[in-house]
Amino acid sequence: MINRLVFENLKHRKLRTALSCLSIGFQVSMILAVVGLSHGMLQDSINRAKGVGADIMIKPPGASAISLSGASMPEKFLKYFAARPHVTKVAGINVQAYAGLSTITGINLDEFAALSGGMKYLEGGPFKEKNDMIVDDWYAEQSKKKVGDTVNALNINWRICGIVPAGKLARQLVSLKQLQTVTNSDEKISQAFLKVDYKDNVAPVIAALKAVPELEGYGIYSIEEFVSLFSVNNVPALKGFIYVITGLSVIVGFLVVGLTMYTTVLERTREIGILKALGASPGDVMGILVRETLVLAVVGWICGILLSMAANWSINHFIRANMQSELAPDWWPTALGISLTAGLLGAVYPGMRAATQDAIEALSHE
Repeated sequence: MINRLVFENLKHRKLRTALSCLSIGFQVSMILAVVGLSHGMLQDSINRAKGVGADIMIKPPGASAISLSGASMPEKFLKYFAARPHVTKVAGINVQAYAGLSTITGINLDEFAALSGGMKYLEGGPFKEKNDMIVDDWYAEQSKKKVGDTVNALNINWRICGIVPAGKLARQLVSLKQLQTVTNSDEKISQAFLKVDYKDNVAPVIAALKAVPELEGYGIYSIEEFVSLFSVNNVPALKGFIYVITGLSVIVGFLVVGLTMYTTVLERTREIGILKALGASPGDVMGILVRETLVLAVVGWICGILLSMAANWSINHFIRANMQSELAPDWWPTALGISLTAGLLGAVYPGMRAATQDAIEALSHE
């Protein structure tokens, strides 16, 4: 009987119920979208790092493992690395940021192709002119570019000469020498990649390199170690951002449900008086409002999951060259808990107000 009363009350106020569910859904989708973006972009970085085909990565001093460092490593180090025992292939890259988070990466195409197993061209081919650029298919699709089109970056018009599948180091690849020239970073690189003869020799090579005095302070990682660092827990700013969004979502849910339940109590003052006159206890009245809140929270949670799926599809369909998103089903229970917590907190005061109303005053309410 009580459950039927709860659902009839919600059905009687269809618009308010729908808006409340959508409001809760938006706060749930906000959490899931941020988590999905975090996981998607980190996974994309992992895939591109693995796509290089290297066993060891070296970064200059002062550069964290998963941040851009600029070009500060002497290119001459590549010859030293190549001469080390068990090292079979070496390649250096120069990474330059432009237009916000966009980057352009300079490579020696022959060295990189030997390291990664070669490029598979969907259209066009390798560099021919100094201002040629190779882009991946995600960038070409999003930017609506094809072979022969130009891309302006670092005040240079680069001509797209080839399009390759996504997952090879970077979205935009140009000649290492030309990028060094236009950025005044001659004979400087941002990172070095090494391939060894056998996997068992990766650890000994890393240990030997770390013992070299000239490489003191350099970040030297196996690719497995490097990609393991790409997690939310290893990116303090990202982890903090997720916590902030979660906190804001709880506040939004609290305010939405609190306002909805408060106005519901005001509108149903006479109804509450009738229930009390018929023998309903304060606990019964409180229980009705709590059940309504739980229904709103659960339906809002479902709406939030559907909204996050729509956001995930939109991001990966329209802007996947800049952002990548993944569904985060492991966060669905957490989002439900947050939704229920925010809803119940918002229902506390209105529920107590309804439960403590005097039956005679409630019946006389106009």
